[in-house]
Amino acid sequence: MTLAPKQFRLAAVAVAILALLLGTVWYMTANGAEPKSDADDAVEAAGFDTKERAAIEALVRSYILEHPEILPEAIERLREKESLAAMDAIREDLFTPYPGAVLGNPRGETVLVEFSDYACGYCRRSVEAVEKLIAEDPDLKVVIREFPILSDDSVTAAKWALAAAHQGKYEAFHHAMYAAGRPTLANIEKAAKAAGLDVEMARKAAASPAIAAEISANRAFANQLQFGGTPAWVTASGTLEGAVGEDALRKALNEPGSAQGG
Repeated sequence: MTLAPKQFRLAAVAVAILALLLGTVWYMTANGAEPKSDADDAVEAAGFDTKERAAIEALVRSYILEHPEILPEAIERLREKESLAAMDAIREDLFTPYPGAVLGNPRGETVLVEFSDYACGYCRRSVEAVEKLIAEDPDLKVVIREFPILSDDSVTAAKWALAAAHQGKYEAFHHAMYAAGRPTLANIEKAAKAAGLDVEMARKAAASPAIAAEISANRAFANQLQFGGTPAWVTASGTLEGAVGEDALRKALNEPGSAQGG
């Protein structure tokens, strides 16, 4: 069916207003503030009168009511776009690991960043997926950003993991900590011994300002990227949240532009 010129203009502006509406919903959700709307200006610039505007609004309302599933999808797309914009501003720091806090190839050009918490069952469930990706790609560097949000013990475990990095034993502690179970003080010490750490040296490092600053920086990164939980993932081409599995991570790593040294 061919639309008459006015019908075509109505449909075009309806799409524009729908986009503005969704953008407004997202902005208010993300910022807790009421943004200035450009809808009135857009309608006036297009030369529509009051009746035509009412027709546009009715069309938009009808479409949303008939297809409500587009709202969460569109809002998620908007969140992803904002995350990418935020990532561009912090990319270099984000992709640069805390010294030693890396899995896979430390010099790899393909980078996967993981925000994780040792008290997170979904993070533990994701360990195998990450190991498989590392095994199949010798160029993969996995930057772990310790993001302990679930308990005081997970904060302690994160600090000990970074302390293990000081001794060149981050990977060993990382796997031993997940294998030990929940990050109780007893399990943290068990993981430290299994990883072969100098326990007293690690204890001192874990209490250092440098490690506290690293965890604070990771929280700031997560806030900028709008991550509210763990695991969360970053590749050069985008972000993912949750225990998405190796296939989703592999797909994200293979997206154009995913090679990112750091």
